[in-house]
Parts: sequence; structure tokens; C-alpha cells
Amino acid sequence: MFLTAPRSAISLLLALAAALFTVPLARAVIVRGTVTTPLGVPLGNARIQLIQGRSVAAFTFTLMDGTYEIRSGLPGRFVLLTSASPFTPSIGDAFYGGRTAIITRNVVLEYSTVTPQLAVTATGIPTPIQQIPAAITLIPKQDLETQINILNDLRQDPGTNAIQTGQAGGPIGLYVRGGSPDANKILIDGVPAANIGGDFDFSTIATTTLAGPEIYRGANSALYGTGAEASVVRLATTRSNFLRPTLDYTGDAGNFHTYRNEAILSGTFKRLDYQAAFSRFNTSNALPRDEYHLTTSTANIGYSIFSNTTARFTLRNADSAVGLPQAHDIYGFSASGKQADQNLVSGLTIENTLAGNWHNLARYGISRHREQEQQFDQLPNDAIQYGNIVTLRGANGYTAIGQAAFLSPTLDNVHNRDELYYQTDYTFPYRIAALFSFHYEDERGRLYNPTTGFNQQAQRTNFQYTLQVQGDIRHRLFYSLGATIERNHLYGTAGTPRIGLTYVPVRPGHRAFHGTSLRASAATGVQEPTLENQFTSLDTLLDETGNQSAIVTYNIRPVAAERSRTFDLGVDQNILNQKLILKAGYFHDQFSHQLEHLAPNGLEQYFAIPANIALQVPDASLNSLAYRTQGLELELQYQPLTHLFLRGGYTYLASLVEQSFTSDNVAPAFNPELPGIPIGALSPIVGNRPFNRPPSTGFFAVQYSASRFSAAIKGALASRSDDSTFQLHNDRNGGNTLLLPNQDLDFGYAKLDLNVLFNATRHITVFTQLDNLLGQQHIGPIGYPGLPFTIRAGMKIRIGGN
Repeated sequence: MFLTAPRSAISLLLALAAALFTVPLARAVIVRGTVTTPLGVPLGNARIQLIQGRSVAAFTFTLMDGTYEIRSGLPGRFVLLTSASPFTPSIGDAFYGGRTAIITRNVVLEYSTVTPQLAVTATGIPTPIQQIPAAITLIPKQDLETQINILNDLRQDPGTNAIQTGQAGGPIGLYVRGGSPDANKILIDGVPAANIGGDFDFSTIATTTLAGPEIYRGANSALYGTGAEASVVRLATTRSNFLRPTLDYTGDAGNFHTYRNEAILSGTFKRLDYQAAFSRFNTSNALPRDEYHLTTSTANIGYSIFSNTTARFTLRNADSAVGLPQAHDIYGFSASGKQADQNLVSGLTIENTLAGNWHNLARYGISRHREQEQQFDQLPNDAIQYGNIVTLRGANGYTAIGQAAFLSPTLDNVHNRDELYYQTDYTFPYRIAALFSFHYEDERGRLYNPTTGFNQQAQRTNFQYTLQVQGDIRHRLFYSLGATIERNHLYGTAGTPRIGLTYVPVRPGHRAFHGTSLRASAATGVQEPTLENQFTSLDTLLDETGNQSAIVTYNIRPVAAERSRTFDLGVDQNILNQKLILKAGYFHDQFSHQLEHLAPNGLEQYFAIPANIALQVPDASLNSLAYRTQGLELELQYQPLTHLFLRGGYTYLASLVEQSFTSDNVAPAFNPELPGIPIGALSPIVGNRPFNRPPSTGFFAVQYSASRFSAAIKGALASRSDDSTFQLHNDRNGGNTLLLPNQDLDFGYAKLDLNVLFNATRHITVFTQLDNLLGQQHIGPIGYPGLPFTIRAGMKIRIGGN
């Protein structure tokens, strides 16, 4: 007996089978995600447009929970355009979608056009700046349109003081909240770019294909390990969004025999986006023997392997050469010398996102730095050369007259680094994100001085493990906490925690005083010693001079990590309809175990090392310096009209040297012409301010932008700061007559700059850049005159594009 299926069931099965075999599978690009406010609140009824080329491929509206899904039957490159009143419309980055791709793109709409940006340096995950508890400044890319480097814009930031020693091509150091110039973590396309030990010269960074820098003020070794003792500066190469091949050319010229040429080729082809650039800048500067040129080559090539996986190769190479006039005002003439630098930073990154909430990143990066200094007018047989008779005048009113012995450095230094970095982060329900990363570094360096025969090499292998959690509670309380355990080849194991909180008692809106954000963060930083400090470590020098027993006898330890502890409080307050915003903050930083050099008489006084041993040892490096800084930061942003934007800020910095073994080689120096005034010739005296930290700095900018015309006038201001002429026992008779008191030795300044751009046609833009309108030359350290008034003018030409 057979059982037969009901006729209706058989008919249904046949119909389903026919549908499977006769109807083709759905093939479409699917883009989905969530639209939120900067505080993470979902936005319903926001309009999403999927743009392909010049047309709208599809559009939809978000649901009340902020989610959306949009489809297109054609593969290719797309851009998301999102809008919702009263928020600023958002144009996303271009991406490639295959015919069966499922892509996640979350969108954050800003309350105001004043600060519409995401930040990465604080947490390693792109996060709206309103949720971040740390102090961060993001410099817009358009601010760099007429600049040759980022010096002017580094000064447009609260808490920072950028100092260039000399004129164009002279080294640029960045002091953040009183930290030293080698206490900043510098990342170029995610790859650490500083020399071993943290030293970095910003003069080698051209604006060619450079996106707007991101500056994190405060320690963040919890995420970046060694180097992030005072700040993190993130530099990135721009990516191409052009559908067709595009050639951009920029040419300009100015006074002091200045000229610059730049060419950028970019475009996309199916899954590939590419950009390659080359630029060269030349100037004679205003001093004799101070010619400078900088050649920059960059590349940024990306490929969409799958809809959720991309590979990207980046490269930034800079070759420069500059004269070495030395301290022109101290020697009374320009020395004949040359410094050449070759810097390359490159990385290969593979990035993957699964299900929209699990992100993975793997990167192999390299940095290659080489610096050579050579003097051409050295006297034979090591004879001492003296400068002309000069009269030095400090900003504090003191003067000194004499001739300085001329120092002739000759060196060839190499700093190489290979790194492997892996990061995985996952977003759990209730908006909780966790991040884990592993970082491996292989550092290799050499210091070589052909004149003295000094030639030392070192290799360091470092490991770093990071764990971080961030999230929010009811879109009002945002938290971030993390820690890193680092195993450094030189100083061993170090742990660096960090915690930050942001509370929004009044959410932003377009009503007066609607928008109050309170933030607080505490962090620790760590910095590995430089190669010079490693090679001159007191225990190493005792060992090399045959005094191994003194290491045990006097409990001498190798140089260790420099450390910092930072704490800051801040408030961001909307005052008027999201067009007037006030940002204020207080910070307190402690820098301990800082390295300094101790002279042989210091070995006798502080370590009781007998003179017969101490005199065999050159100046030695010790973790003996400690100082603190604290201060206030204020910033005001105002957009009274659609095309007019005003911005200004002020920083008060109180810094104090608390501990120093050397205190300028054990005892202060004295100038016999200025009796009774103790002077720190080589380092600051305990109780004084560290050098190059002016107590008051400020900035302002007035910017006007229209469809075809834009102009901006910007100012950077600084008060007098402590410094030294560094002429210890260096006058004609081996005395100190060229030393001046430290307090307020360097001049204050007000540097004003102006730029103008005019779009003559769709493909031609003319511009001019005027720097230092007031012609102030006392902008850098004493003895090093800066550039006077300079002007450049040129044009930008675009061929192709879309």
C-alpha cells in the first residue's frame, strides 16, 4: 500500500523548484550601516544616497534605530551622501563594491560645521572627537594648500610650541605642554617615523599629498608604547577618489631665490586606487651659505581584494640638504658646512572588516633615516677657529661682548626600524568596543664621527601588547581605558595605563548654551633613551675605561626609560547656536627620570667616585632630571557668517625644574662681566624653567572661504623664554664672557602670515603666501636669526579628473 502526497503539496514543491532554476540569483552591491550623531544617538529618517560617478545609483532613508540598507545592481566605485536636518551633510570616502559585495559603512553626522571630524590617535578606532576624553586638534587639509611644510599650522594649536632653529631647512622641534621635542610619537601612515629615542625633525615633512595632521596632547603610551611621552602626532598621505586619471601641478616662486614644483598623478581603476607625487623646494635663505632644498616623493596605492578586505601600500621619501651657518649672531659670520638627510617611511597594510563590527589590521612598516653633517672650513691640525667680535643682546636686556670658539661637527648617523603591527577590535552590543594589538620592532642604529673616530652601533628588539576597552552609557558618559605592557631591549619591561572619561550633561543643539562636554584623562608615558644616551651611559663608560669594579662599588645602573605622568581636565561649551564654541582645559604633567649629561666632577660629588677614575670618563648620561609643567589652554571658534570662520587660542605654561644632578655641570656658571648671577650654561638650574618653554603662547586665524575665492590671515604669538648661549668656557680666553643669564633670554614674537587663493577656472587656481608680515627675525633660539618677510606666488593646474 502506497501513501501519496496531497496534490497541493506536490504543486508547491514543483513551483519552488521552478523558481530556483528559472529565476536568476539576486546580484547587487549591498551597503548597510547606521547613522548616528557624534554622541552615538541613532538618527532616523536620514536620507542616504549611493553616488556612482555623477549619478545617484540608489537612495533610501534610515529607520528609527538609525540603520539603513541600500542596493545597486552595478559594480564600481561609490560614495555615500548622507543628510538630515539640522545636521551638516556628510560625504564619505569612496569605496569599491563588487556585484555581490556586502559592505558596512557607518555614518556620523555633525551638529556643527565648526569641527566636523573623526579622530584616531586617542583610541586606535575612528571615533567622533566629541566622545574622546583627551585634548586633540585636527588640522584641516585645506589649511595646507599654500604651505611648504606644517610649521605654521603646528603653531595654530593650544599647548604646542614649534621652534625652528635657523631658517628654512633648520631643524623644527615640537614642544607639547612643556615636554621635550623627543617626547612625541610621530606616525606617518601609521608607521613610527622618529629616530631611535624619539628625536624627529619636522622640517623634512613637505605638504605634498599630506592630509591634515592630528595632534593628541598628553601621554598615550598605553596605545603606542615607547615614544608617546608627551603627545602623538599622526600624519597621513591622502588617497585618490578620482574616477579618471588626474594630473595636478603646482608651481610657485618667491624672494630669496625660492621656487617650488609639485606634480601629483592620481586616479582609480576598478578595484585599484592610486596616487604618486613628486615635489622639490629650493631657497637660498637670507643668510650666506644657507641654501636649502627638499625633494619629496610619495605613493599611496590601494586595492580592494574583497568587498571587506583591502590592501594598501604607502611610501613617503624625503631627501634634503641645507647649509650649516651655525649660530650666526654668536659667531658673527656664516660657517661653511652642509647637512644632508635621507628619510624614508613606508608600509604595507591589510585591513579587514567582518559583519560590520569585527575589524582586523596587519601592517609591515619600515623607516630609514640617515643624517650627515660636514664642515668645509675646518682648520688643519685641530686648530681652534674663532668667530668675529660680536655683541650679544638677550631679550632680558643683558649683553655680552667677545669671540666664540667655532665648533665643527662632522657626523654620519643612521636610524633604521622594521615593524610588524597587528590590531583586532570588536564592537559588542551596547556600544562596547575592545581592542587588542601586538607590535614588534627591530631597531638598528649607528653614530659615526669621522673626526674623533667615534663609531658605535646598536640593535634593539622590542615587543608590545595592548588591551583597550571603550564605550558609552546612554550616549552621555563615554569611557576609555587601556594599558600596554612593553618589553624593551634596553630598559626592560614597562607598563603604561591610561583612563579617560567624557560626560555630556547637556547635549549639543542649535540653541544657546546647549552643548556642554566635560572630560578628564590620566595617563603615563615612557620613552626609550636615544643612541647617544645609550652609548654614553655611565656604566658603559666605566666598563670601557677599565673601571668595572666601580659599577658595583657605587651601584651604577644602565640608563633606563624616561617617564611621564599626565593629567588633564577640560570643558567644551557651545555658546551660540553651534556657531560659537569655547574650549578650556587644565593640565598637569610630571616628567621624571629624564636623561642629562654629568661631567667628571659630578661623578666625584654625587657618586663619590675618586678623581683618578672620574677624569677617565667623558660626560656620562644619567636618568637624573625631573621637571613638572602645568597650565591652562583656551580656544575659541566662531563662525558668524557662512563663509567666515574665526579661531583663536591661548596657553599659559608654568614649568619648573625640580631635580638635576648636573644643575649645569654640578655648579652654575658665572660670567665675570655679570657677577653674582648664576647661569645654567648647558642645562637649566633647579628652580628655573626648562629651556624653550615660553610661559605664554597664543594664536589666531581669520579665514574667508567662498566658491572661487578664499583668504586667511593667521598669527602665532609667544612670550620670552629661558635659554642659554651654550658658550661654556668658549670665549677667546677659554672663559665665560659670552654667557648670558637664562631667564627670559629668548625674545617673544608675533608672527603674522597671509594667504590668498582664487579659482580662475575649474582647472586653474592662482595663490600667494606671505609669511612673517612684521619681519620679526627673533623667532628661534638666541643666535639663530629666522627668516624675515617672505612672499611666494604661483598657480595650481589640474588636468583630467571628475
